[in-house]
Amino acid sequence: MFDPKEHPHRRYNPLTREWVLVSPHRTRRPWQGQVEETPANARPAYDPGCYLCPGNSRAGGEENPEYTSTFVFPNGFAALLPGETAAGAAAADPFFQMEPVTGICRVICFSPRHDLTLAEMSVAEIRPVVDCWAEQTAELNSTPGIGYVQIFENRGEMMGCSNPHPHCQIWASSVVPNEVAKEDAAQAEYFHAHGRTLLSDYLERELEKGERVAAVNEGFAALVPFWAVWPYEVMIVSRRAVAGIDDLSGGERDSLAAILKTVTTRYDNLFRAPFPYSFGFHQRPAKGGEGWHLHGHFYPPLLRSAVVRKFLVGYEMLAMPQRDITAEWAAARLRELPETHYRNPGECRMRDAAR
Repeated sequence: MFDPKEHPHRRYNPLTREWVLVSPHRTRRPWQGQVEETPANARPAYDPGCYLCPGNSRAGGEENPEYTSTFVFPNGFAALLPGETAAGAAAADPFFQMEPVTGICRVICFSPRHDLTLAEMSVAEIRPVVDCWAEQTAELNSTPGIGYVQIFENRGEMMGCSNPHPHCQIWASSVVPNEVAKEDAAQAEYFHAHGRTLLSDYLERELEKGERVAAVNEGFAALVPFWAVWPYEVMIVSRRAVAGIDDLSGGERDSLAAILKTVTTRYDNLFRAPFPYSFGFHQRPAKGGEGWHLHGHFYPPLLRSAVVRKFLVGYEMLAMPQRDITAEWAAARLRELPETHYRNPGECRMRDAAR
């Protein structure tokens, strides 16, 4: 008898229309692979050598203001450069096609405090970050030549973060990126066929079952998607079918701040250590985007402990993504964790006061 808790199988991702291999029996294999260093757990509230702290100079020589909440500035080492998109010459050889891409890259500091993360900020402190994301989305979507606005955060050295000061990035590009284009096509096709967003129907089923739900509040749900690739991957989905962050009501923005606080706190509590991840929102492109439903993806690499990570290599690079622990097991593990951060027992009182 087939048992998805024990037997290898593959699961379908309707957002990208791709498959992932699940091999739950492999959790019993011994580990003799790479072990990471334990991440640092203590930082000062202000670091005179940090180029993101208030009043300090950035790499390009500009001086940060004495900001007290969120702070946005142009990325001095941008992957995309502004300007009008020039028409690329038609390639005579189909194997060597290229086209110019332009855009705008910015950095958003979440807080003036160097020692905080989303997990250790209060809901009241995260709310201005949500408002900033909404403002930046609206502004950049209306900027000529912008096709898509990607907001993302890399947390931790394991995910390539070069500065621990709490911050994220925005890359607004003239083109719609690959992953977004796949989700755009799948959501539009589903909406045309059913008259509802794909994630509305998916979320309804997940809330009914409950087995992959990690957290839920009035405006958002956090779940380990059925097709998750990373061990403790989480997708947050708006309960109302809005297409972008800038479409959220005031109450929904509060809910988004609260669910981000819950997810990141439980991540840290999982191994009682700062939890690395890449996180970002997927929302409608600047033009079109029929059937879009706002959601965010957390992709954390940790597998067995704070020092043992999942690698996407070999089979994953050559064939298809693969995971060992099931989505249901990961969701149950996250669901049972407390919402009070392990480093701050009084945090629960602070959060309640903020509400």
